[in-house]
Amino acid sequence: MINTKTPPQHKLRRSITATLLATSIIAGLGALAPMSAHATGAIEPTAPSQHIPDFANLTAEVRPAVVSVTNKLKQNQTPQMQQMLPFGFAIPQQRQAVEARGSGFIISADGIIVTNNHVVKDDQSISVTLDDGTELPAKVIGTDPRTDLAILKINAGHPLPYLLLGNSDKIRVGEWVIAVGDPFGLGGTVTAGILSARGRDIGDGPYDSFLQIDAPINQGNSGGPLFNQDGQVVGVNSAIMSPTGGSVGIGFAIPSNTVKTVVAELEKSGKVTRGYLGVQAQNVTPDMARALNLPDGANQKGALVASVEPTSPASQAGVQPGDVIIAVDGNKIADPRGLAVVIAGYAPGASTKITVLRNGKPTVLTATLASLPTDNASNAASPSGEASGTAIGVELSPLTPELRAQLGLPTHQAGVVISNVAPGSVAELAGLQAGDLIISVGATPVTNVDEAAKAIRAQRGKDHAVALRILRNGQVSFVVIGASQG
Repeated sequence: MINTKTPPQHKLRRSITATLLATSIIAGLGALAPMSAHATGAIEPTAPSQHIPDFANLTAEVRPAVVSVTNKLKQNQTPQMQQMLPFGFAIPQQRQAVEARGSGFIISADGIIVTNNHVVKDDQSISVTLDDGTELPAKVIGTDPRTDLAILKINAGHPLPYLLLGNSDKIRVGEWVIAVGDPFGLGGTVTAGILSARGRDIGDGPYDSFLQIDAPINQGNSGGPLFNQDGQVVGVNSAIMSPTGGSVGIGFAIPSNTVKTVVAELEKSGKVTRGYLGVQAQNVTPDMARALNLPDGANQKGALVASVEPTSPASQAGVQPGDVIIAVDGNKIADPRGLAVVIAGYAPGASTKITVLRNGKPTVLTATLASLPTDNASNAASPSGEASGTAIGVELSPLTPELRAQLGLPTHQAGVVISNVAPGSVAELAGLQAGDLIISVGATPVTNVDEAAKAIRAQRGKDHAVALRILRNGQVSFVVIGASQG
């Protein structure tokens, strides 16, 4: 007989094998279980082999030189607060007193402090609170509204720690930056981010060239320092772009190289004196370049002269409306803002070589700069008049004494009034408005309706863009009617 059952010793062998396997699994689980389910005492996690870099040491070193600035405004006065432009933090007090809060930083051991002009504007009394809580009265030494900078002076009775201004031209987009200030009255607040962009123009002033940052800054950060990783000040935090009034990651700082120049003059005389050329200028668009027959066409850079102030350095040098300024003393000019920045860097009385394109050809003129005057403004009223058609969709009227009076124009001003703009016409698309005074068509002055209509039709007949030099609300500019529009 053949026995088909498994011998007992085989059963035992398999049983032992299974038991050993089960014991091994249980033992393995048991080795883990006590660590998570039955641990007692303090947990001491294993430190990582590498740490993420931080700004703790830098912050500890620079914070003693960062201050809070309190501006006690005049009775019933409300501080100017803007979301796109400089910001402050207002705290209503009893009896309608108002305090505007901002930030600043010490730049010399004897107590010179840099802040924003809008923080100390219209002050009644200003105080500064140091990092250790000491509050001291402050005196405004000088202000520069055009760059929104100001300097204060405090007397602490002993030397103070101060910060060094770095070279803002060397910091690169993408580098870490650290902001310290007094947002919403929370003094000594530190935030970090990166430099997002350079040379931003936010429409705050003629010399805008802001550093854009994503380090969170809010109301009250105005005037506070922006640091690089070496602890040097590379900017002064001044503005935010925000639909809510709080930080959305788009902030702006005045570059430290601008601060150096302005602060030096403010310490010396309490004000900044800038060079003055005396032109109103605008960008050169591709259509404008074609209309003016500029040599580089759509790629042409420069500042198109819309008007020249009478008796100004530009006028005396021979600069004319329609000229395109492309260089000053060999420094290339890309746009009107670039021209303003370069001219402002000269002292009054400086002699400069102004390179212009005139009728498509370069011409070098010599201008002796004057001192930048205060801003003036003119007003104009609504128009009326007789009609005469042109090829671009406008009706023109002669500049009668009645129209001259309505528009508030001086007796020497010549030109032709736009009395109506046809809806949907190329003139409307170009932005022309009723009440605009056409001074010239291209570089050709016009004094009556026939001259203006003939010059416009001649240009349009050549399938050429038309550049009209107009006067609107006291401001002179070129408006181009592109050939592709009609």
